[in-house]
Amino acid sequence: MTLYIDPPAWPGHGLMWSHLVSDVSYDELHFFAAELGVPRRAFERDHYDLPAHRYADAVAAGAIEVSSREVVRLLYAAGLRRPKHRAQGRIS
Repeated sequence: MTLYIDPPAWPGHGLMWSHLVSDVSYDELHFFAAELGVPRRAFERDHYDLPAHRYADAVAAGAIEVSSREVVRLLYAAGLRRPKHRAQGRIS
């Protein structure tokens, strides 16, 4: 199981956030997030949003540190990218 996380560089709600993704499946991503204790409500289209204070936890659990560009590239390459303008249930 390989998951990827970008640096906490995305501001929101007074915090900085990272994106946690899988390059295999959403099931793998949901399983990893659940093992970390990340609530399902943190899932947004094709990734989990993790606050900066959880970044080290994800890396310690095995997530590979990559750039934000690499997160997007991995999602597209795996066919898992769900852009904002697409419906939640559609994959393309």
